[in-house]
Amino acid sequence: MPAQPIPGSSGEVLTTLPSAYTPHAATGLLHLPRFLAKCSYVKQHGALPPSYAKNYKRGCDRFLSQHLGIEPAAVEKIVMESASDEEIDAKLKLIFPADVRAAQWNRRYVQMGMTSAGREFMATALSAMGCADRLEEIKSVPDLMEFDEGRIE
Repeated sequence: MPAQPIPGSSGEVLTTLPSAYTPHAATGLLHLPRFLAKCSYVKQHGALPPSYAKNYKRGCDRFLSQHLGIEPAAVEKIVMESASDEEIDAKLKLIFPADVRAAQWNRRYVQMGMTSAGREFMATALSAMGCADRLEEIKSVPDLMEFDEGRIE
């Protein structure tokens, strides 16, 4: 049987975050629902668990923001100041480019972790989780998120 993550090996796991593969309804962008959910979590709880805080507004959050030509803090500010998902989407539309190039971003996103350096990162992360045997199956950073949060067995 393939290895499963050692409980707590990656820190606290937020299984309530959207799947890495769920597109944002208004834009089609992958990862945006996760970023928005992390911002909402901070709004509600004051901070993310350390396991998520280390990459908050960095990592994939920052890469997505760079793709859109905005700062991650601008997305966070919109979530903090908005009363509803509809208000968030309306405000995001004002700061996002007219063409968010969703297909371009989504392709890049699902391939994160597939370069030589990325495979080394993935091997290190999976080893720390006690799952080095899963490297051939867990192929990308979004896969790693899914695996850590229990959506890939």
